[in-house]
Amino acid sequence: MIAETVCSAVAAAGLGIAVVTAYRKRFLAATRIAAYSLVPLGLVMTGVVDWVADTAFSLTAWAGFGVLGLSWVLFSTTRAVERRRGGTRKERKAARGAQQEAVAPAASAPSLAPATRTPAARPAGRPKATETATDDFSDIEAILKKHGI
Repeated sequence: MIAETVCSAVAAAGLGIAVVTAYRKRFLAATRIAAYSLVPLGLVMTGVVDWVADTAFSLTAWAGFGVLGLSWVLFSTTRAVERRRGGTRKERKAARGAQQEAVAPAASAPSLAPATRTPAARPAGRPKATETATDDFSDIEAILKKHGI
C-alpha cells in the first residue's frame, strides 16, 4: 500500500516538473521527463510493485535467487576451465587428429632441405651483428620511403 502511494506521488511530481519544463519552451525535455515519471505509475498499475514486494519478503524467492546464483557460478567456472583447456573434448580430439594428419605418415626426414650456406662461408671482414643491423635499417628505410618521409 505504501509503495503504491509513493509511486503515485513520484509520478505526480514528475508530471508537474514536466509541465513547468514545457512552460519554459523545452518540449523535448518535458516529454522525456513525463515519460520517466509515468514509469512508476505503470508499474503500480500492472501489479509489478506488488509482485516485487511479495518477492522481497518471501524466503522461497530468496532461496530461488540463491539457486540461480549457484547455477551461474557453476556455469561460469566450467566455461573458464574449458577456455583454459582449449575447448570441449570433441574440439581437443579433432585438434589432435588434425595434428597427426599434418605430417605425412611415410615421411622419415624433414621436408625442408638443410641450409646450403654455413657460417664459415660468410666474409670474414663483416661481423654478424652488423649484417642484421643493416637489414633492419633497410627495412625501416623502405617503410619510410613508402610513406613519403
